[in-house]
Amino acid sequence: MKKYVSMLLAAAMTMSLVACGSSDTGATIQQVEQVKEEAKEEAPAAESAAAEEVAEENFHIGIVTGSVSQSEDDRRGAEAFQAKYGEDRVKLAIYPDNFTEELETTVQTIVNLSDDPDMKAIIVNQAVPGTTEAFRKIKERRPDILCIAGESHEDLPEIGSAADLVCNNDFVARGYLMIKTAHDLGCDTFVHISFPRHMSYETMSRRVAIMQETCKDLGMKFVLETAPDPTSDVGVSGAQAYILEKVPEWVKKYGEKAAYFCTNDAHTEPLLKQLLEYGGYFIEADLPSPTMGYPGALGLDLTAEAGDYEKILAKVEKAVVEKGGAGRFGTWAFSYGYTVSAGLAQHAVNVINGESELTDMDDIAKAYEVFSPGASWNGSSYTNAETGVKSDNTYLVYQDTYIMGDPGKYVGATSVEVPEKYFTVK
Repeated sequence: MKKYVSMLLAAAMTMSLVACGSSDTGATIQQVEQVKEEAKEEAPAAESAAAEEVAEENFHIGIVTGSVSQSEDDRRGAEAFQAKYGEDRVKLAIYPDNFTEELETTVQTIVNLSDDPDMKAIIVNQAVPGTTEAFRKIKERRPDILCIAGESHEDLPEIGSAADLVCNNDFVARGYLMIKTAHDLGCDTFVHISFPRHMSYETMSRRVAIMQETCKDLGMKFVLETAPDPTSDVGVSGAQAYILEKVPEWVKKYGEKAAYFCTNDAHTEPLLKQLLEYGGYFIEADLPSPTMGYPGALGLDLTAEAGDYEKILAKVEKAVVEKGGAGRFGTWAFSYGYTVSAGLAQHAVNVINGESELTDMDDIAKAYEVFSPGASWNGSSYTNAETGVKSDNTYLVYQDTYIMGDPGKYVGATSVEVPEKYFTVK
């Protein structure tokens, strides 16, 4: 840019000499025109260099997750991103384990990151209650900071009013795709396991309605089974004991061509353990990952493979095949929570650097795929089932489903076109 300015000054000086009466006026004017043309050619290059200089500015990114004990995959994804860009540029924070009862602490933990004058983006995954309030406070004091929510626990329209971008798992498309995948694998029944608290959530109740409608359209039987809520008096151990006891009865009742799905993480491990023993299919978990339920169900120690999802999947898949589960058990090859933490942070960097658009689904997928090589992503804008209006900053995303076998395979779910009617089923 300095060179560009210097050339213009030189041109001005030459014009001054012409005005004073040069003996070779024609030649001088030609030289001036040449300098002006060269300046025009140099300007874009100078502007590009200036943009590159801005892109390399030492801005900071903040990522807030749950603790390792509560949300290990989310935290590991944040750590992976920090390892890539350095602790000096990536600031990590942890909201309280008991976030529902420590709302003020949760809000302040998120807001505190905005005290850093170099902070340019704050990502919260999972966006637990309090995130919306925290984002509003941040925007009041630092409107320049990008506020991004991953897997919101709050109503999507509400958090979407405070965040610049919200990305949740695609409960709409997956409601259709899980059933279709089960159907394509030869299943004739789909068993959905949950409890009233979860069914009161819009995301889960809409997904159930879509699953029911898809089963009807594909000629499959849909079954609702209720299991104890792990947060109730029976606790996690009681809820898991119930699943262990009931699965053999369900397999006998619904047959070995039934696929099973549960909405709660605590139910996943005992469900997988018994399906591997007694028969049945499992397409993917509520928040899919090869570490969701499989290690405990299979008795695997993944300490040596921690954080390396390609090695984790290979080890889990080998154990599933040895148990006779080839072609019946699926997952996402890369942890959802891990990829969301790292992928949304990568997307923020790309946006700040001018390489991506904040609310472009292809750009979001591109960032996710940096941390899930070989696995494709897709998604769409969140559609309000009441009004049919699509959000302009809230996206529902999903990864291709991987069915374990010898060899395993991606089913191509991300290339399937979900019929439009399912986006407004409720």
